[in-house]
Amino acid sequence: MEAIVDGRRVAVCNTSDRLHAIDGTCPHAGGPLAHGALHEYMLVCPYHAWEFDCRTGENDFYPNVKVDTFAVKADGDDILVDVSASA
Repeated sequence: MEAIVDGRRVAVCNTSDRLHAIDGTCPHAGGPLAHGALHEYMLVCPYHAWEFDCRTGENDFYPNVKVDTFAVKADGDDILVDVSASA
């Protein structure tokens, strides 16, 4: 799912073990990562299929290309994301 937190686009991923939150904009072409497919831990950009590990923010092909990751937790029906610092 996509959320805007303090003016920043964030992609929230619900994997088999927990929630993860990463920067929601692909650094390659600005694609909305939250609109892409999630395959286990890999979030696929819908524009050009760049993949990012939602646990680390690393690109699958270029490990030095990363998006920020953020602390995230569920609190009842709310999902809280801390974008003040990368995780």
